[in-house]
Amino acid sequence: MKRISMVKAGLIAAGLLLSTMNAHAASQTLDKMKSTGAVTMGVRESSIPMSYTTGDSRFDGYHVEVCRMILGDIKDRLGMSTLRINYQPVTPQNRVPLVQNGTVDIECGTTTNNTARAKDVGFANTLYVEEVRIAVKANSGIKSISDLNGKKVATTTGTTSVQLLRKHERANGVNFDEVFGKDHADKIGRAHVELQSRETISYAVFCLKK
Repeated sequence: MKRISMVKAGLIAAGLLLSTMNAHAASQTLDKMKSTGAVTMGVRESSIPMSYTTGDSRFDGYHVEVCRMILGDIKDRLGMSTLRINYQPVTPQNRVPLVQNGTVDIECGTTTNNTARAKDVGFANTLYVEEVRIAVKANSGIKSISDLNGKKVATTTGTTSVQLLRKHERANGVNFDEVFGKDHADKIGRAHVELQSRETISYAVFCLKK
C-alpha cells in the first residue's frame, strides 16, 4: 500500500461532542447523571485507534480514555462516590442526532468540529488535529488525485472526508464512485482507494496487507 496526502485539503479536528449546548441543557444533563448515578457515552466500534470495541461490549481508544477522565472529574465535582458509564455504539451518520435527542450524554470519537455541526451540538475544546489521507495499493498506478477518475473510493457514511476531496481544487473534473460503509472497518477492501484521516487509515492499510 502507498498513501497520498490531500495536500492540506482539510484538517479534521477530533472533538468531544457534548449534549451541553447551553447552561440549561448542561444543568439537565448533570442533574440526570446525579439522580441516576449513570452517564451514557457514545463510542465508535471501529475508529481505531481513537474509539473502538475490544469485544464483549468493551471499548477503548485515545478519545474514550479522555472521555473517562472528563467524566471522572465531573463525578468528583458533583460529589458522587461512583458514576456508572454505559456505552452506546454510534456511527458517523447517527452520532449527532443521538447527542441531540439525549440518547447519549457525551460522544467520544473522531468527530470533526466544524461550524455546521456546532449549530446542532456543543463541542469541547479541540484536542486532536488530523489531515485526510488516501491509501491505494502500490501497484494501482494511482499517483495523484486526478488518477481517481473512474475509480471506486471507499469512505464512511456521515464523515467529511469525501466532502473535502470533492471541494479540493485538484479534484475538479474528477469523477469517482463512492463506496460507503457504516463505520471505517465496514468498507475495507471494497474499492480502489481508502479515504480516511491519517490515524484511522493506518488500520485500513494494516488490514489490506494481511
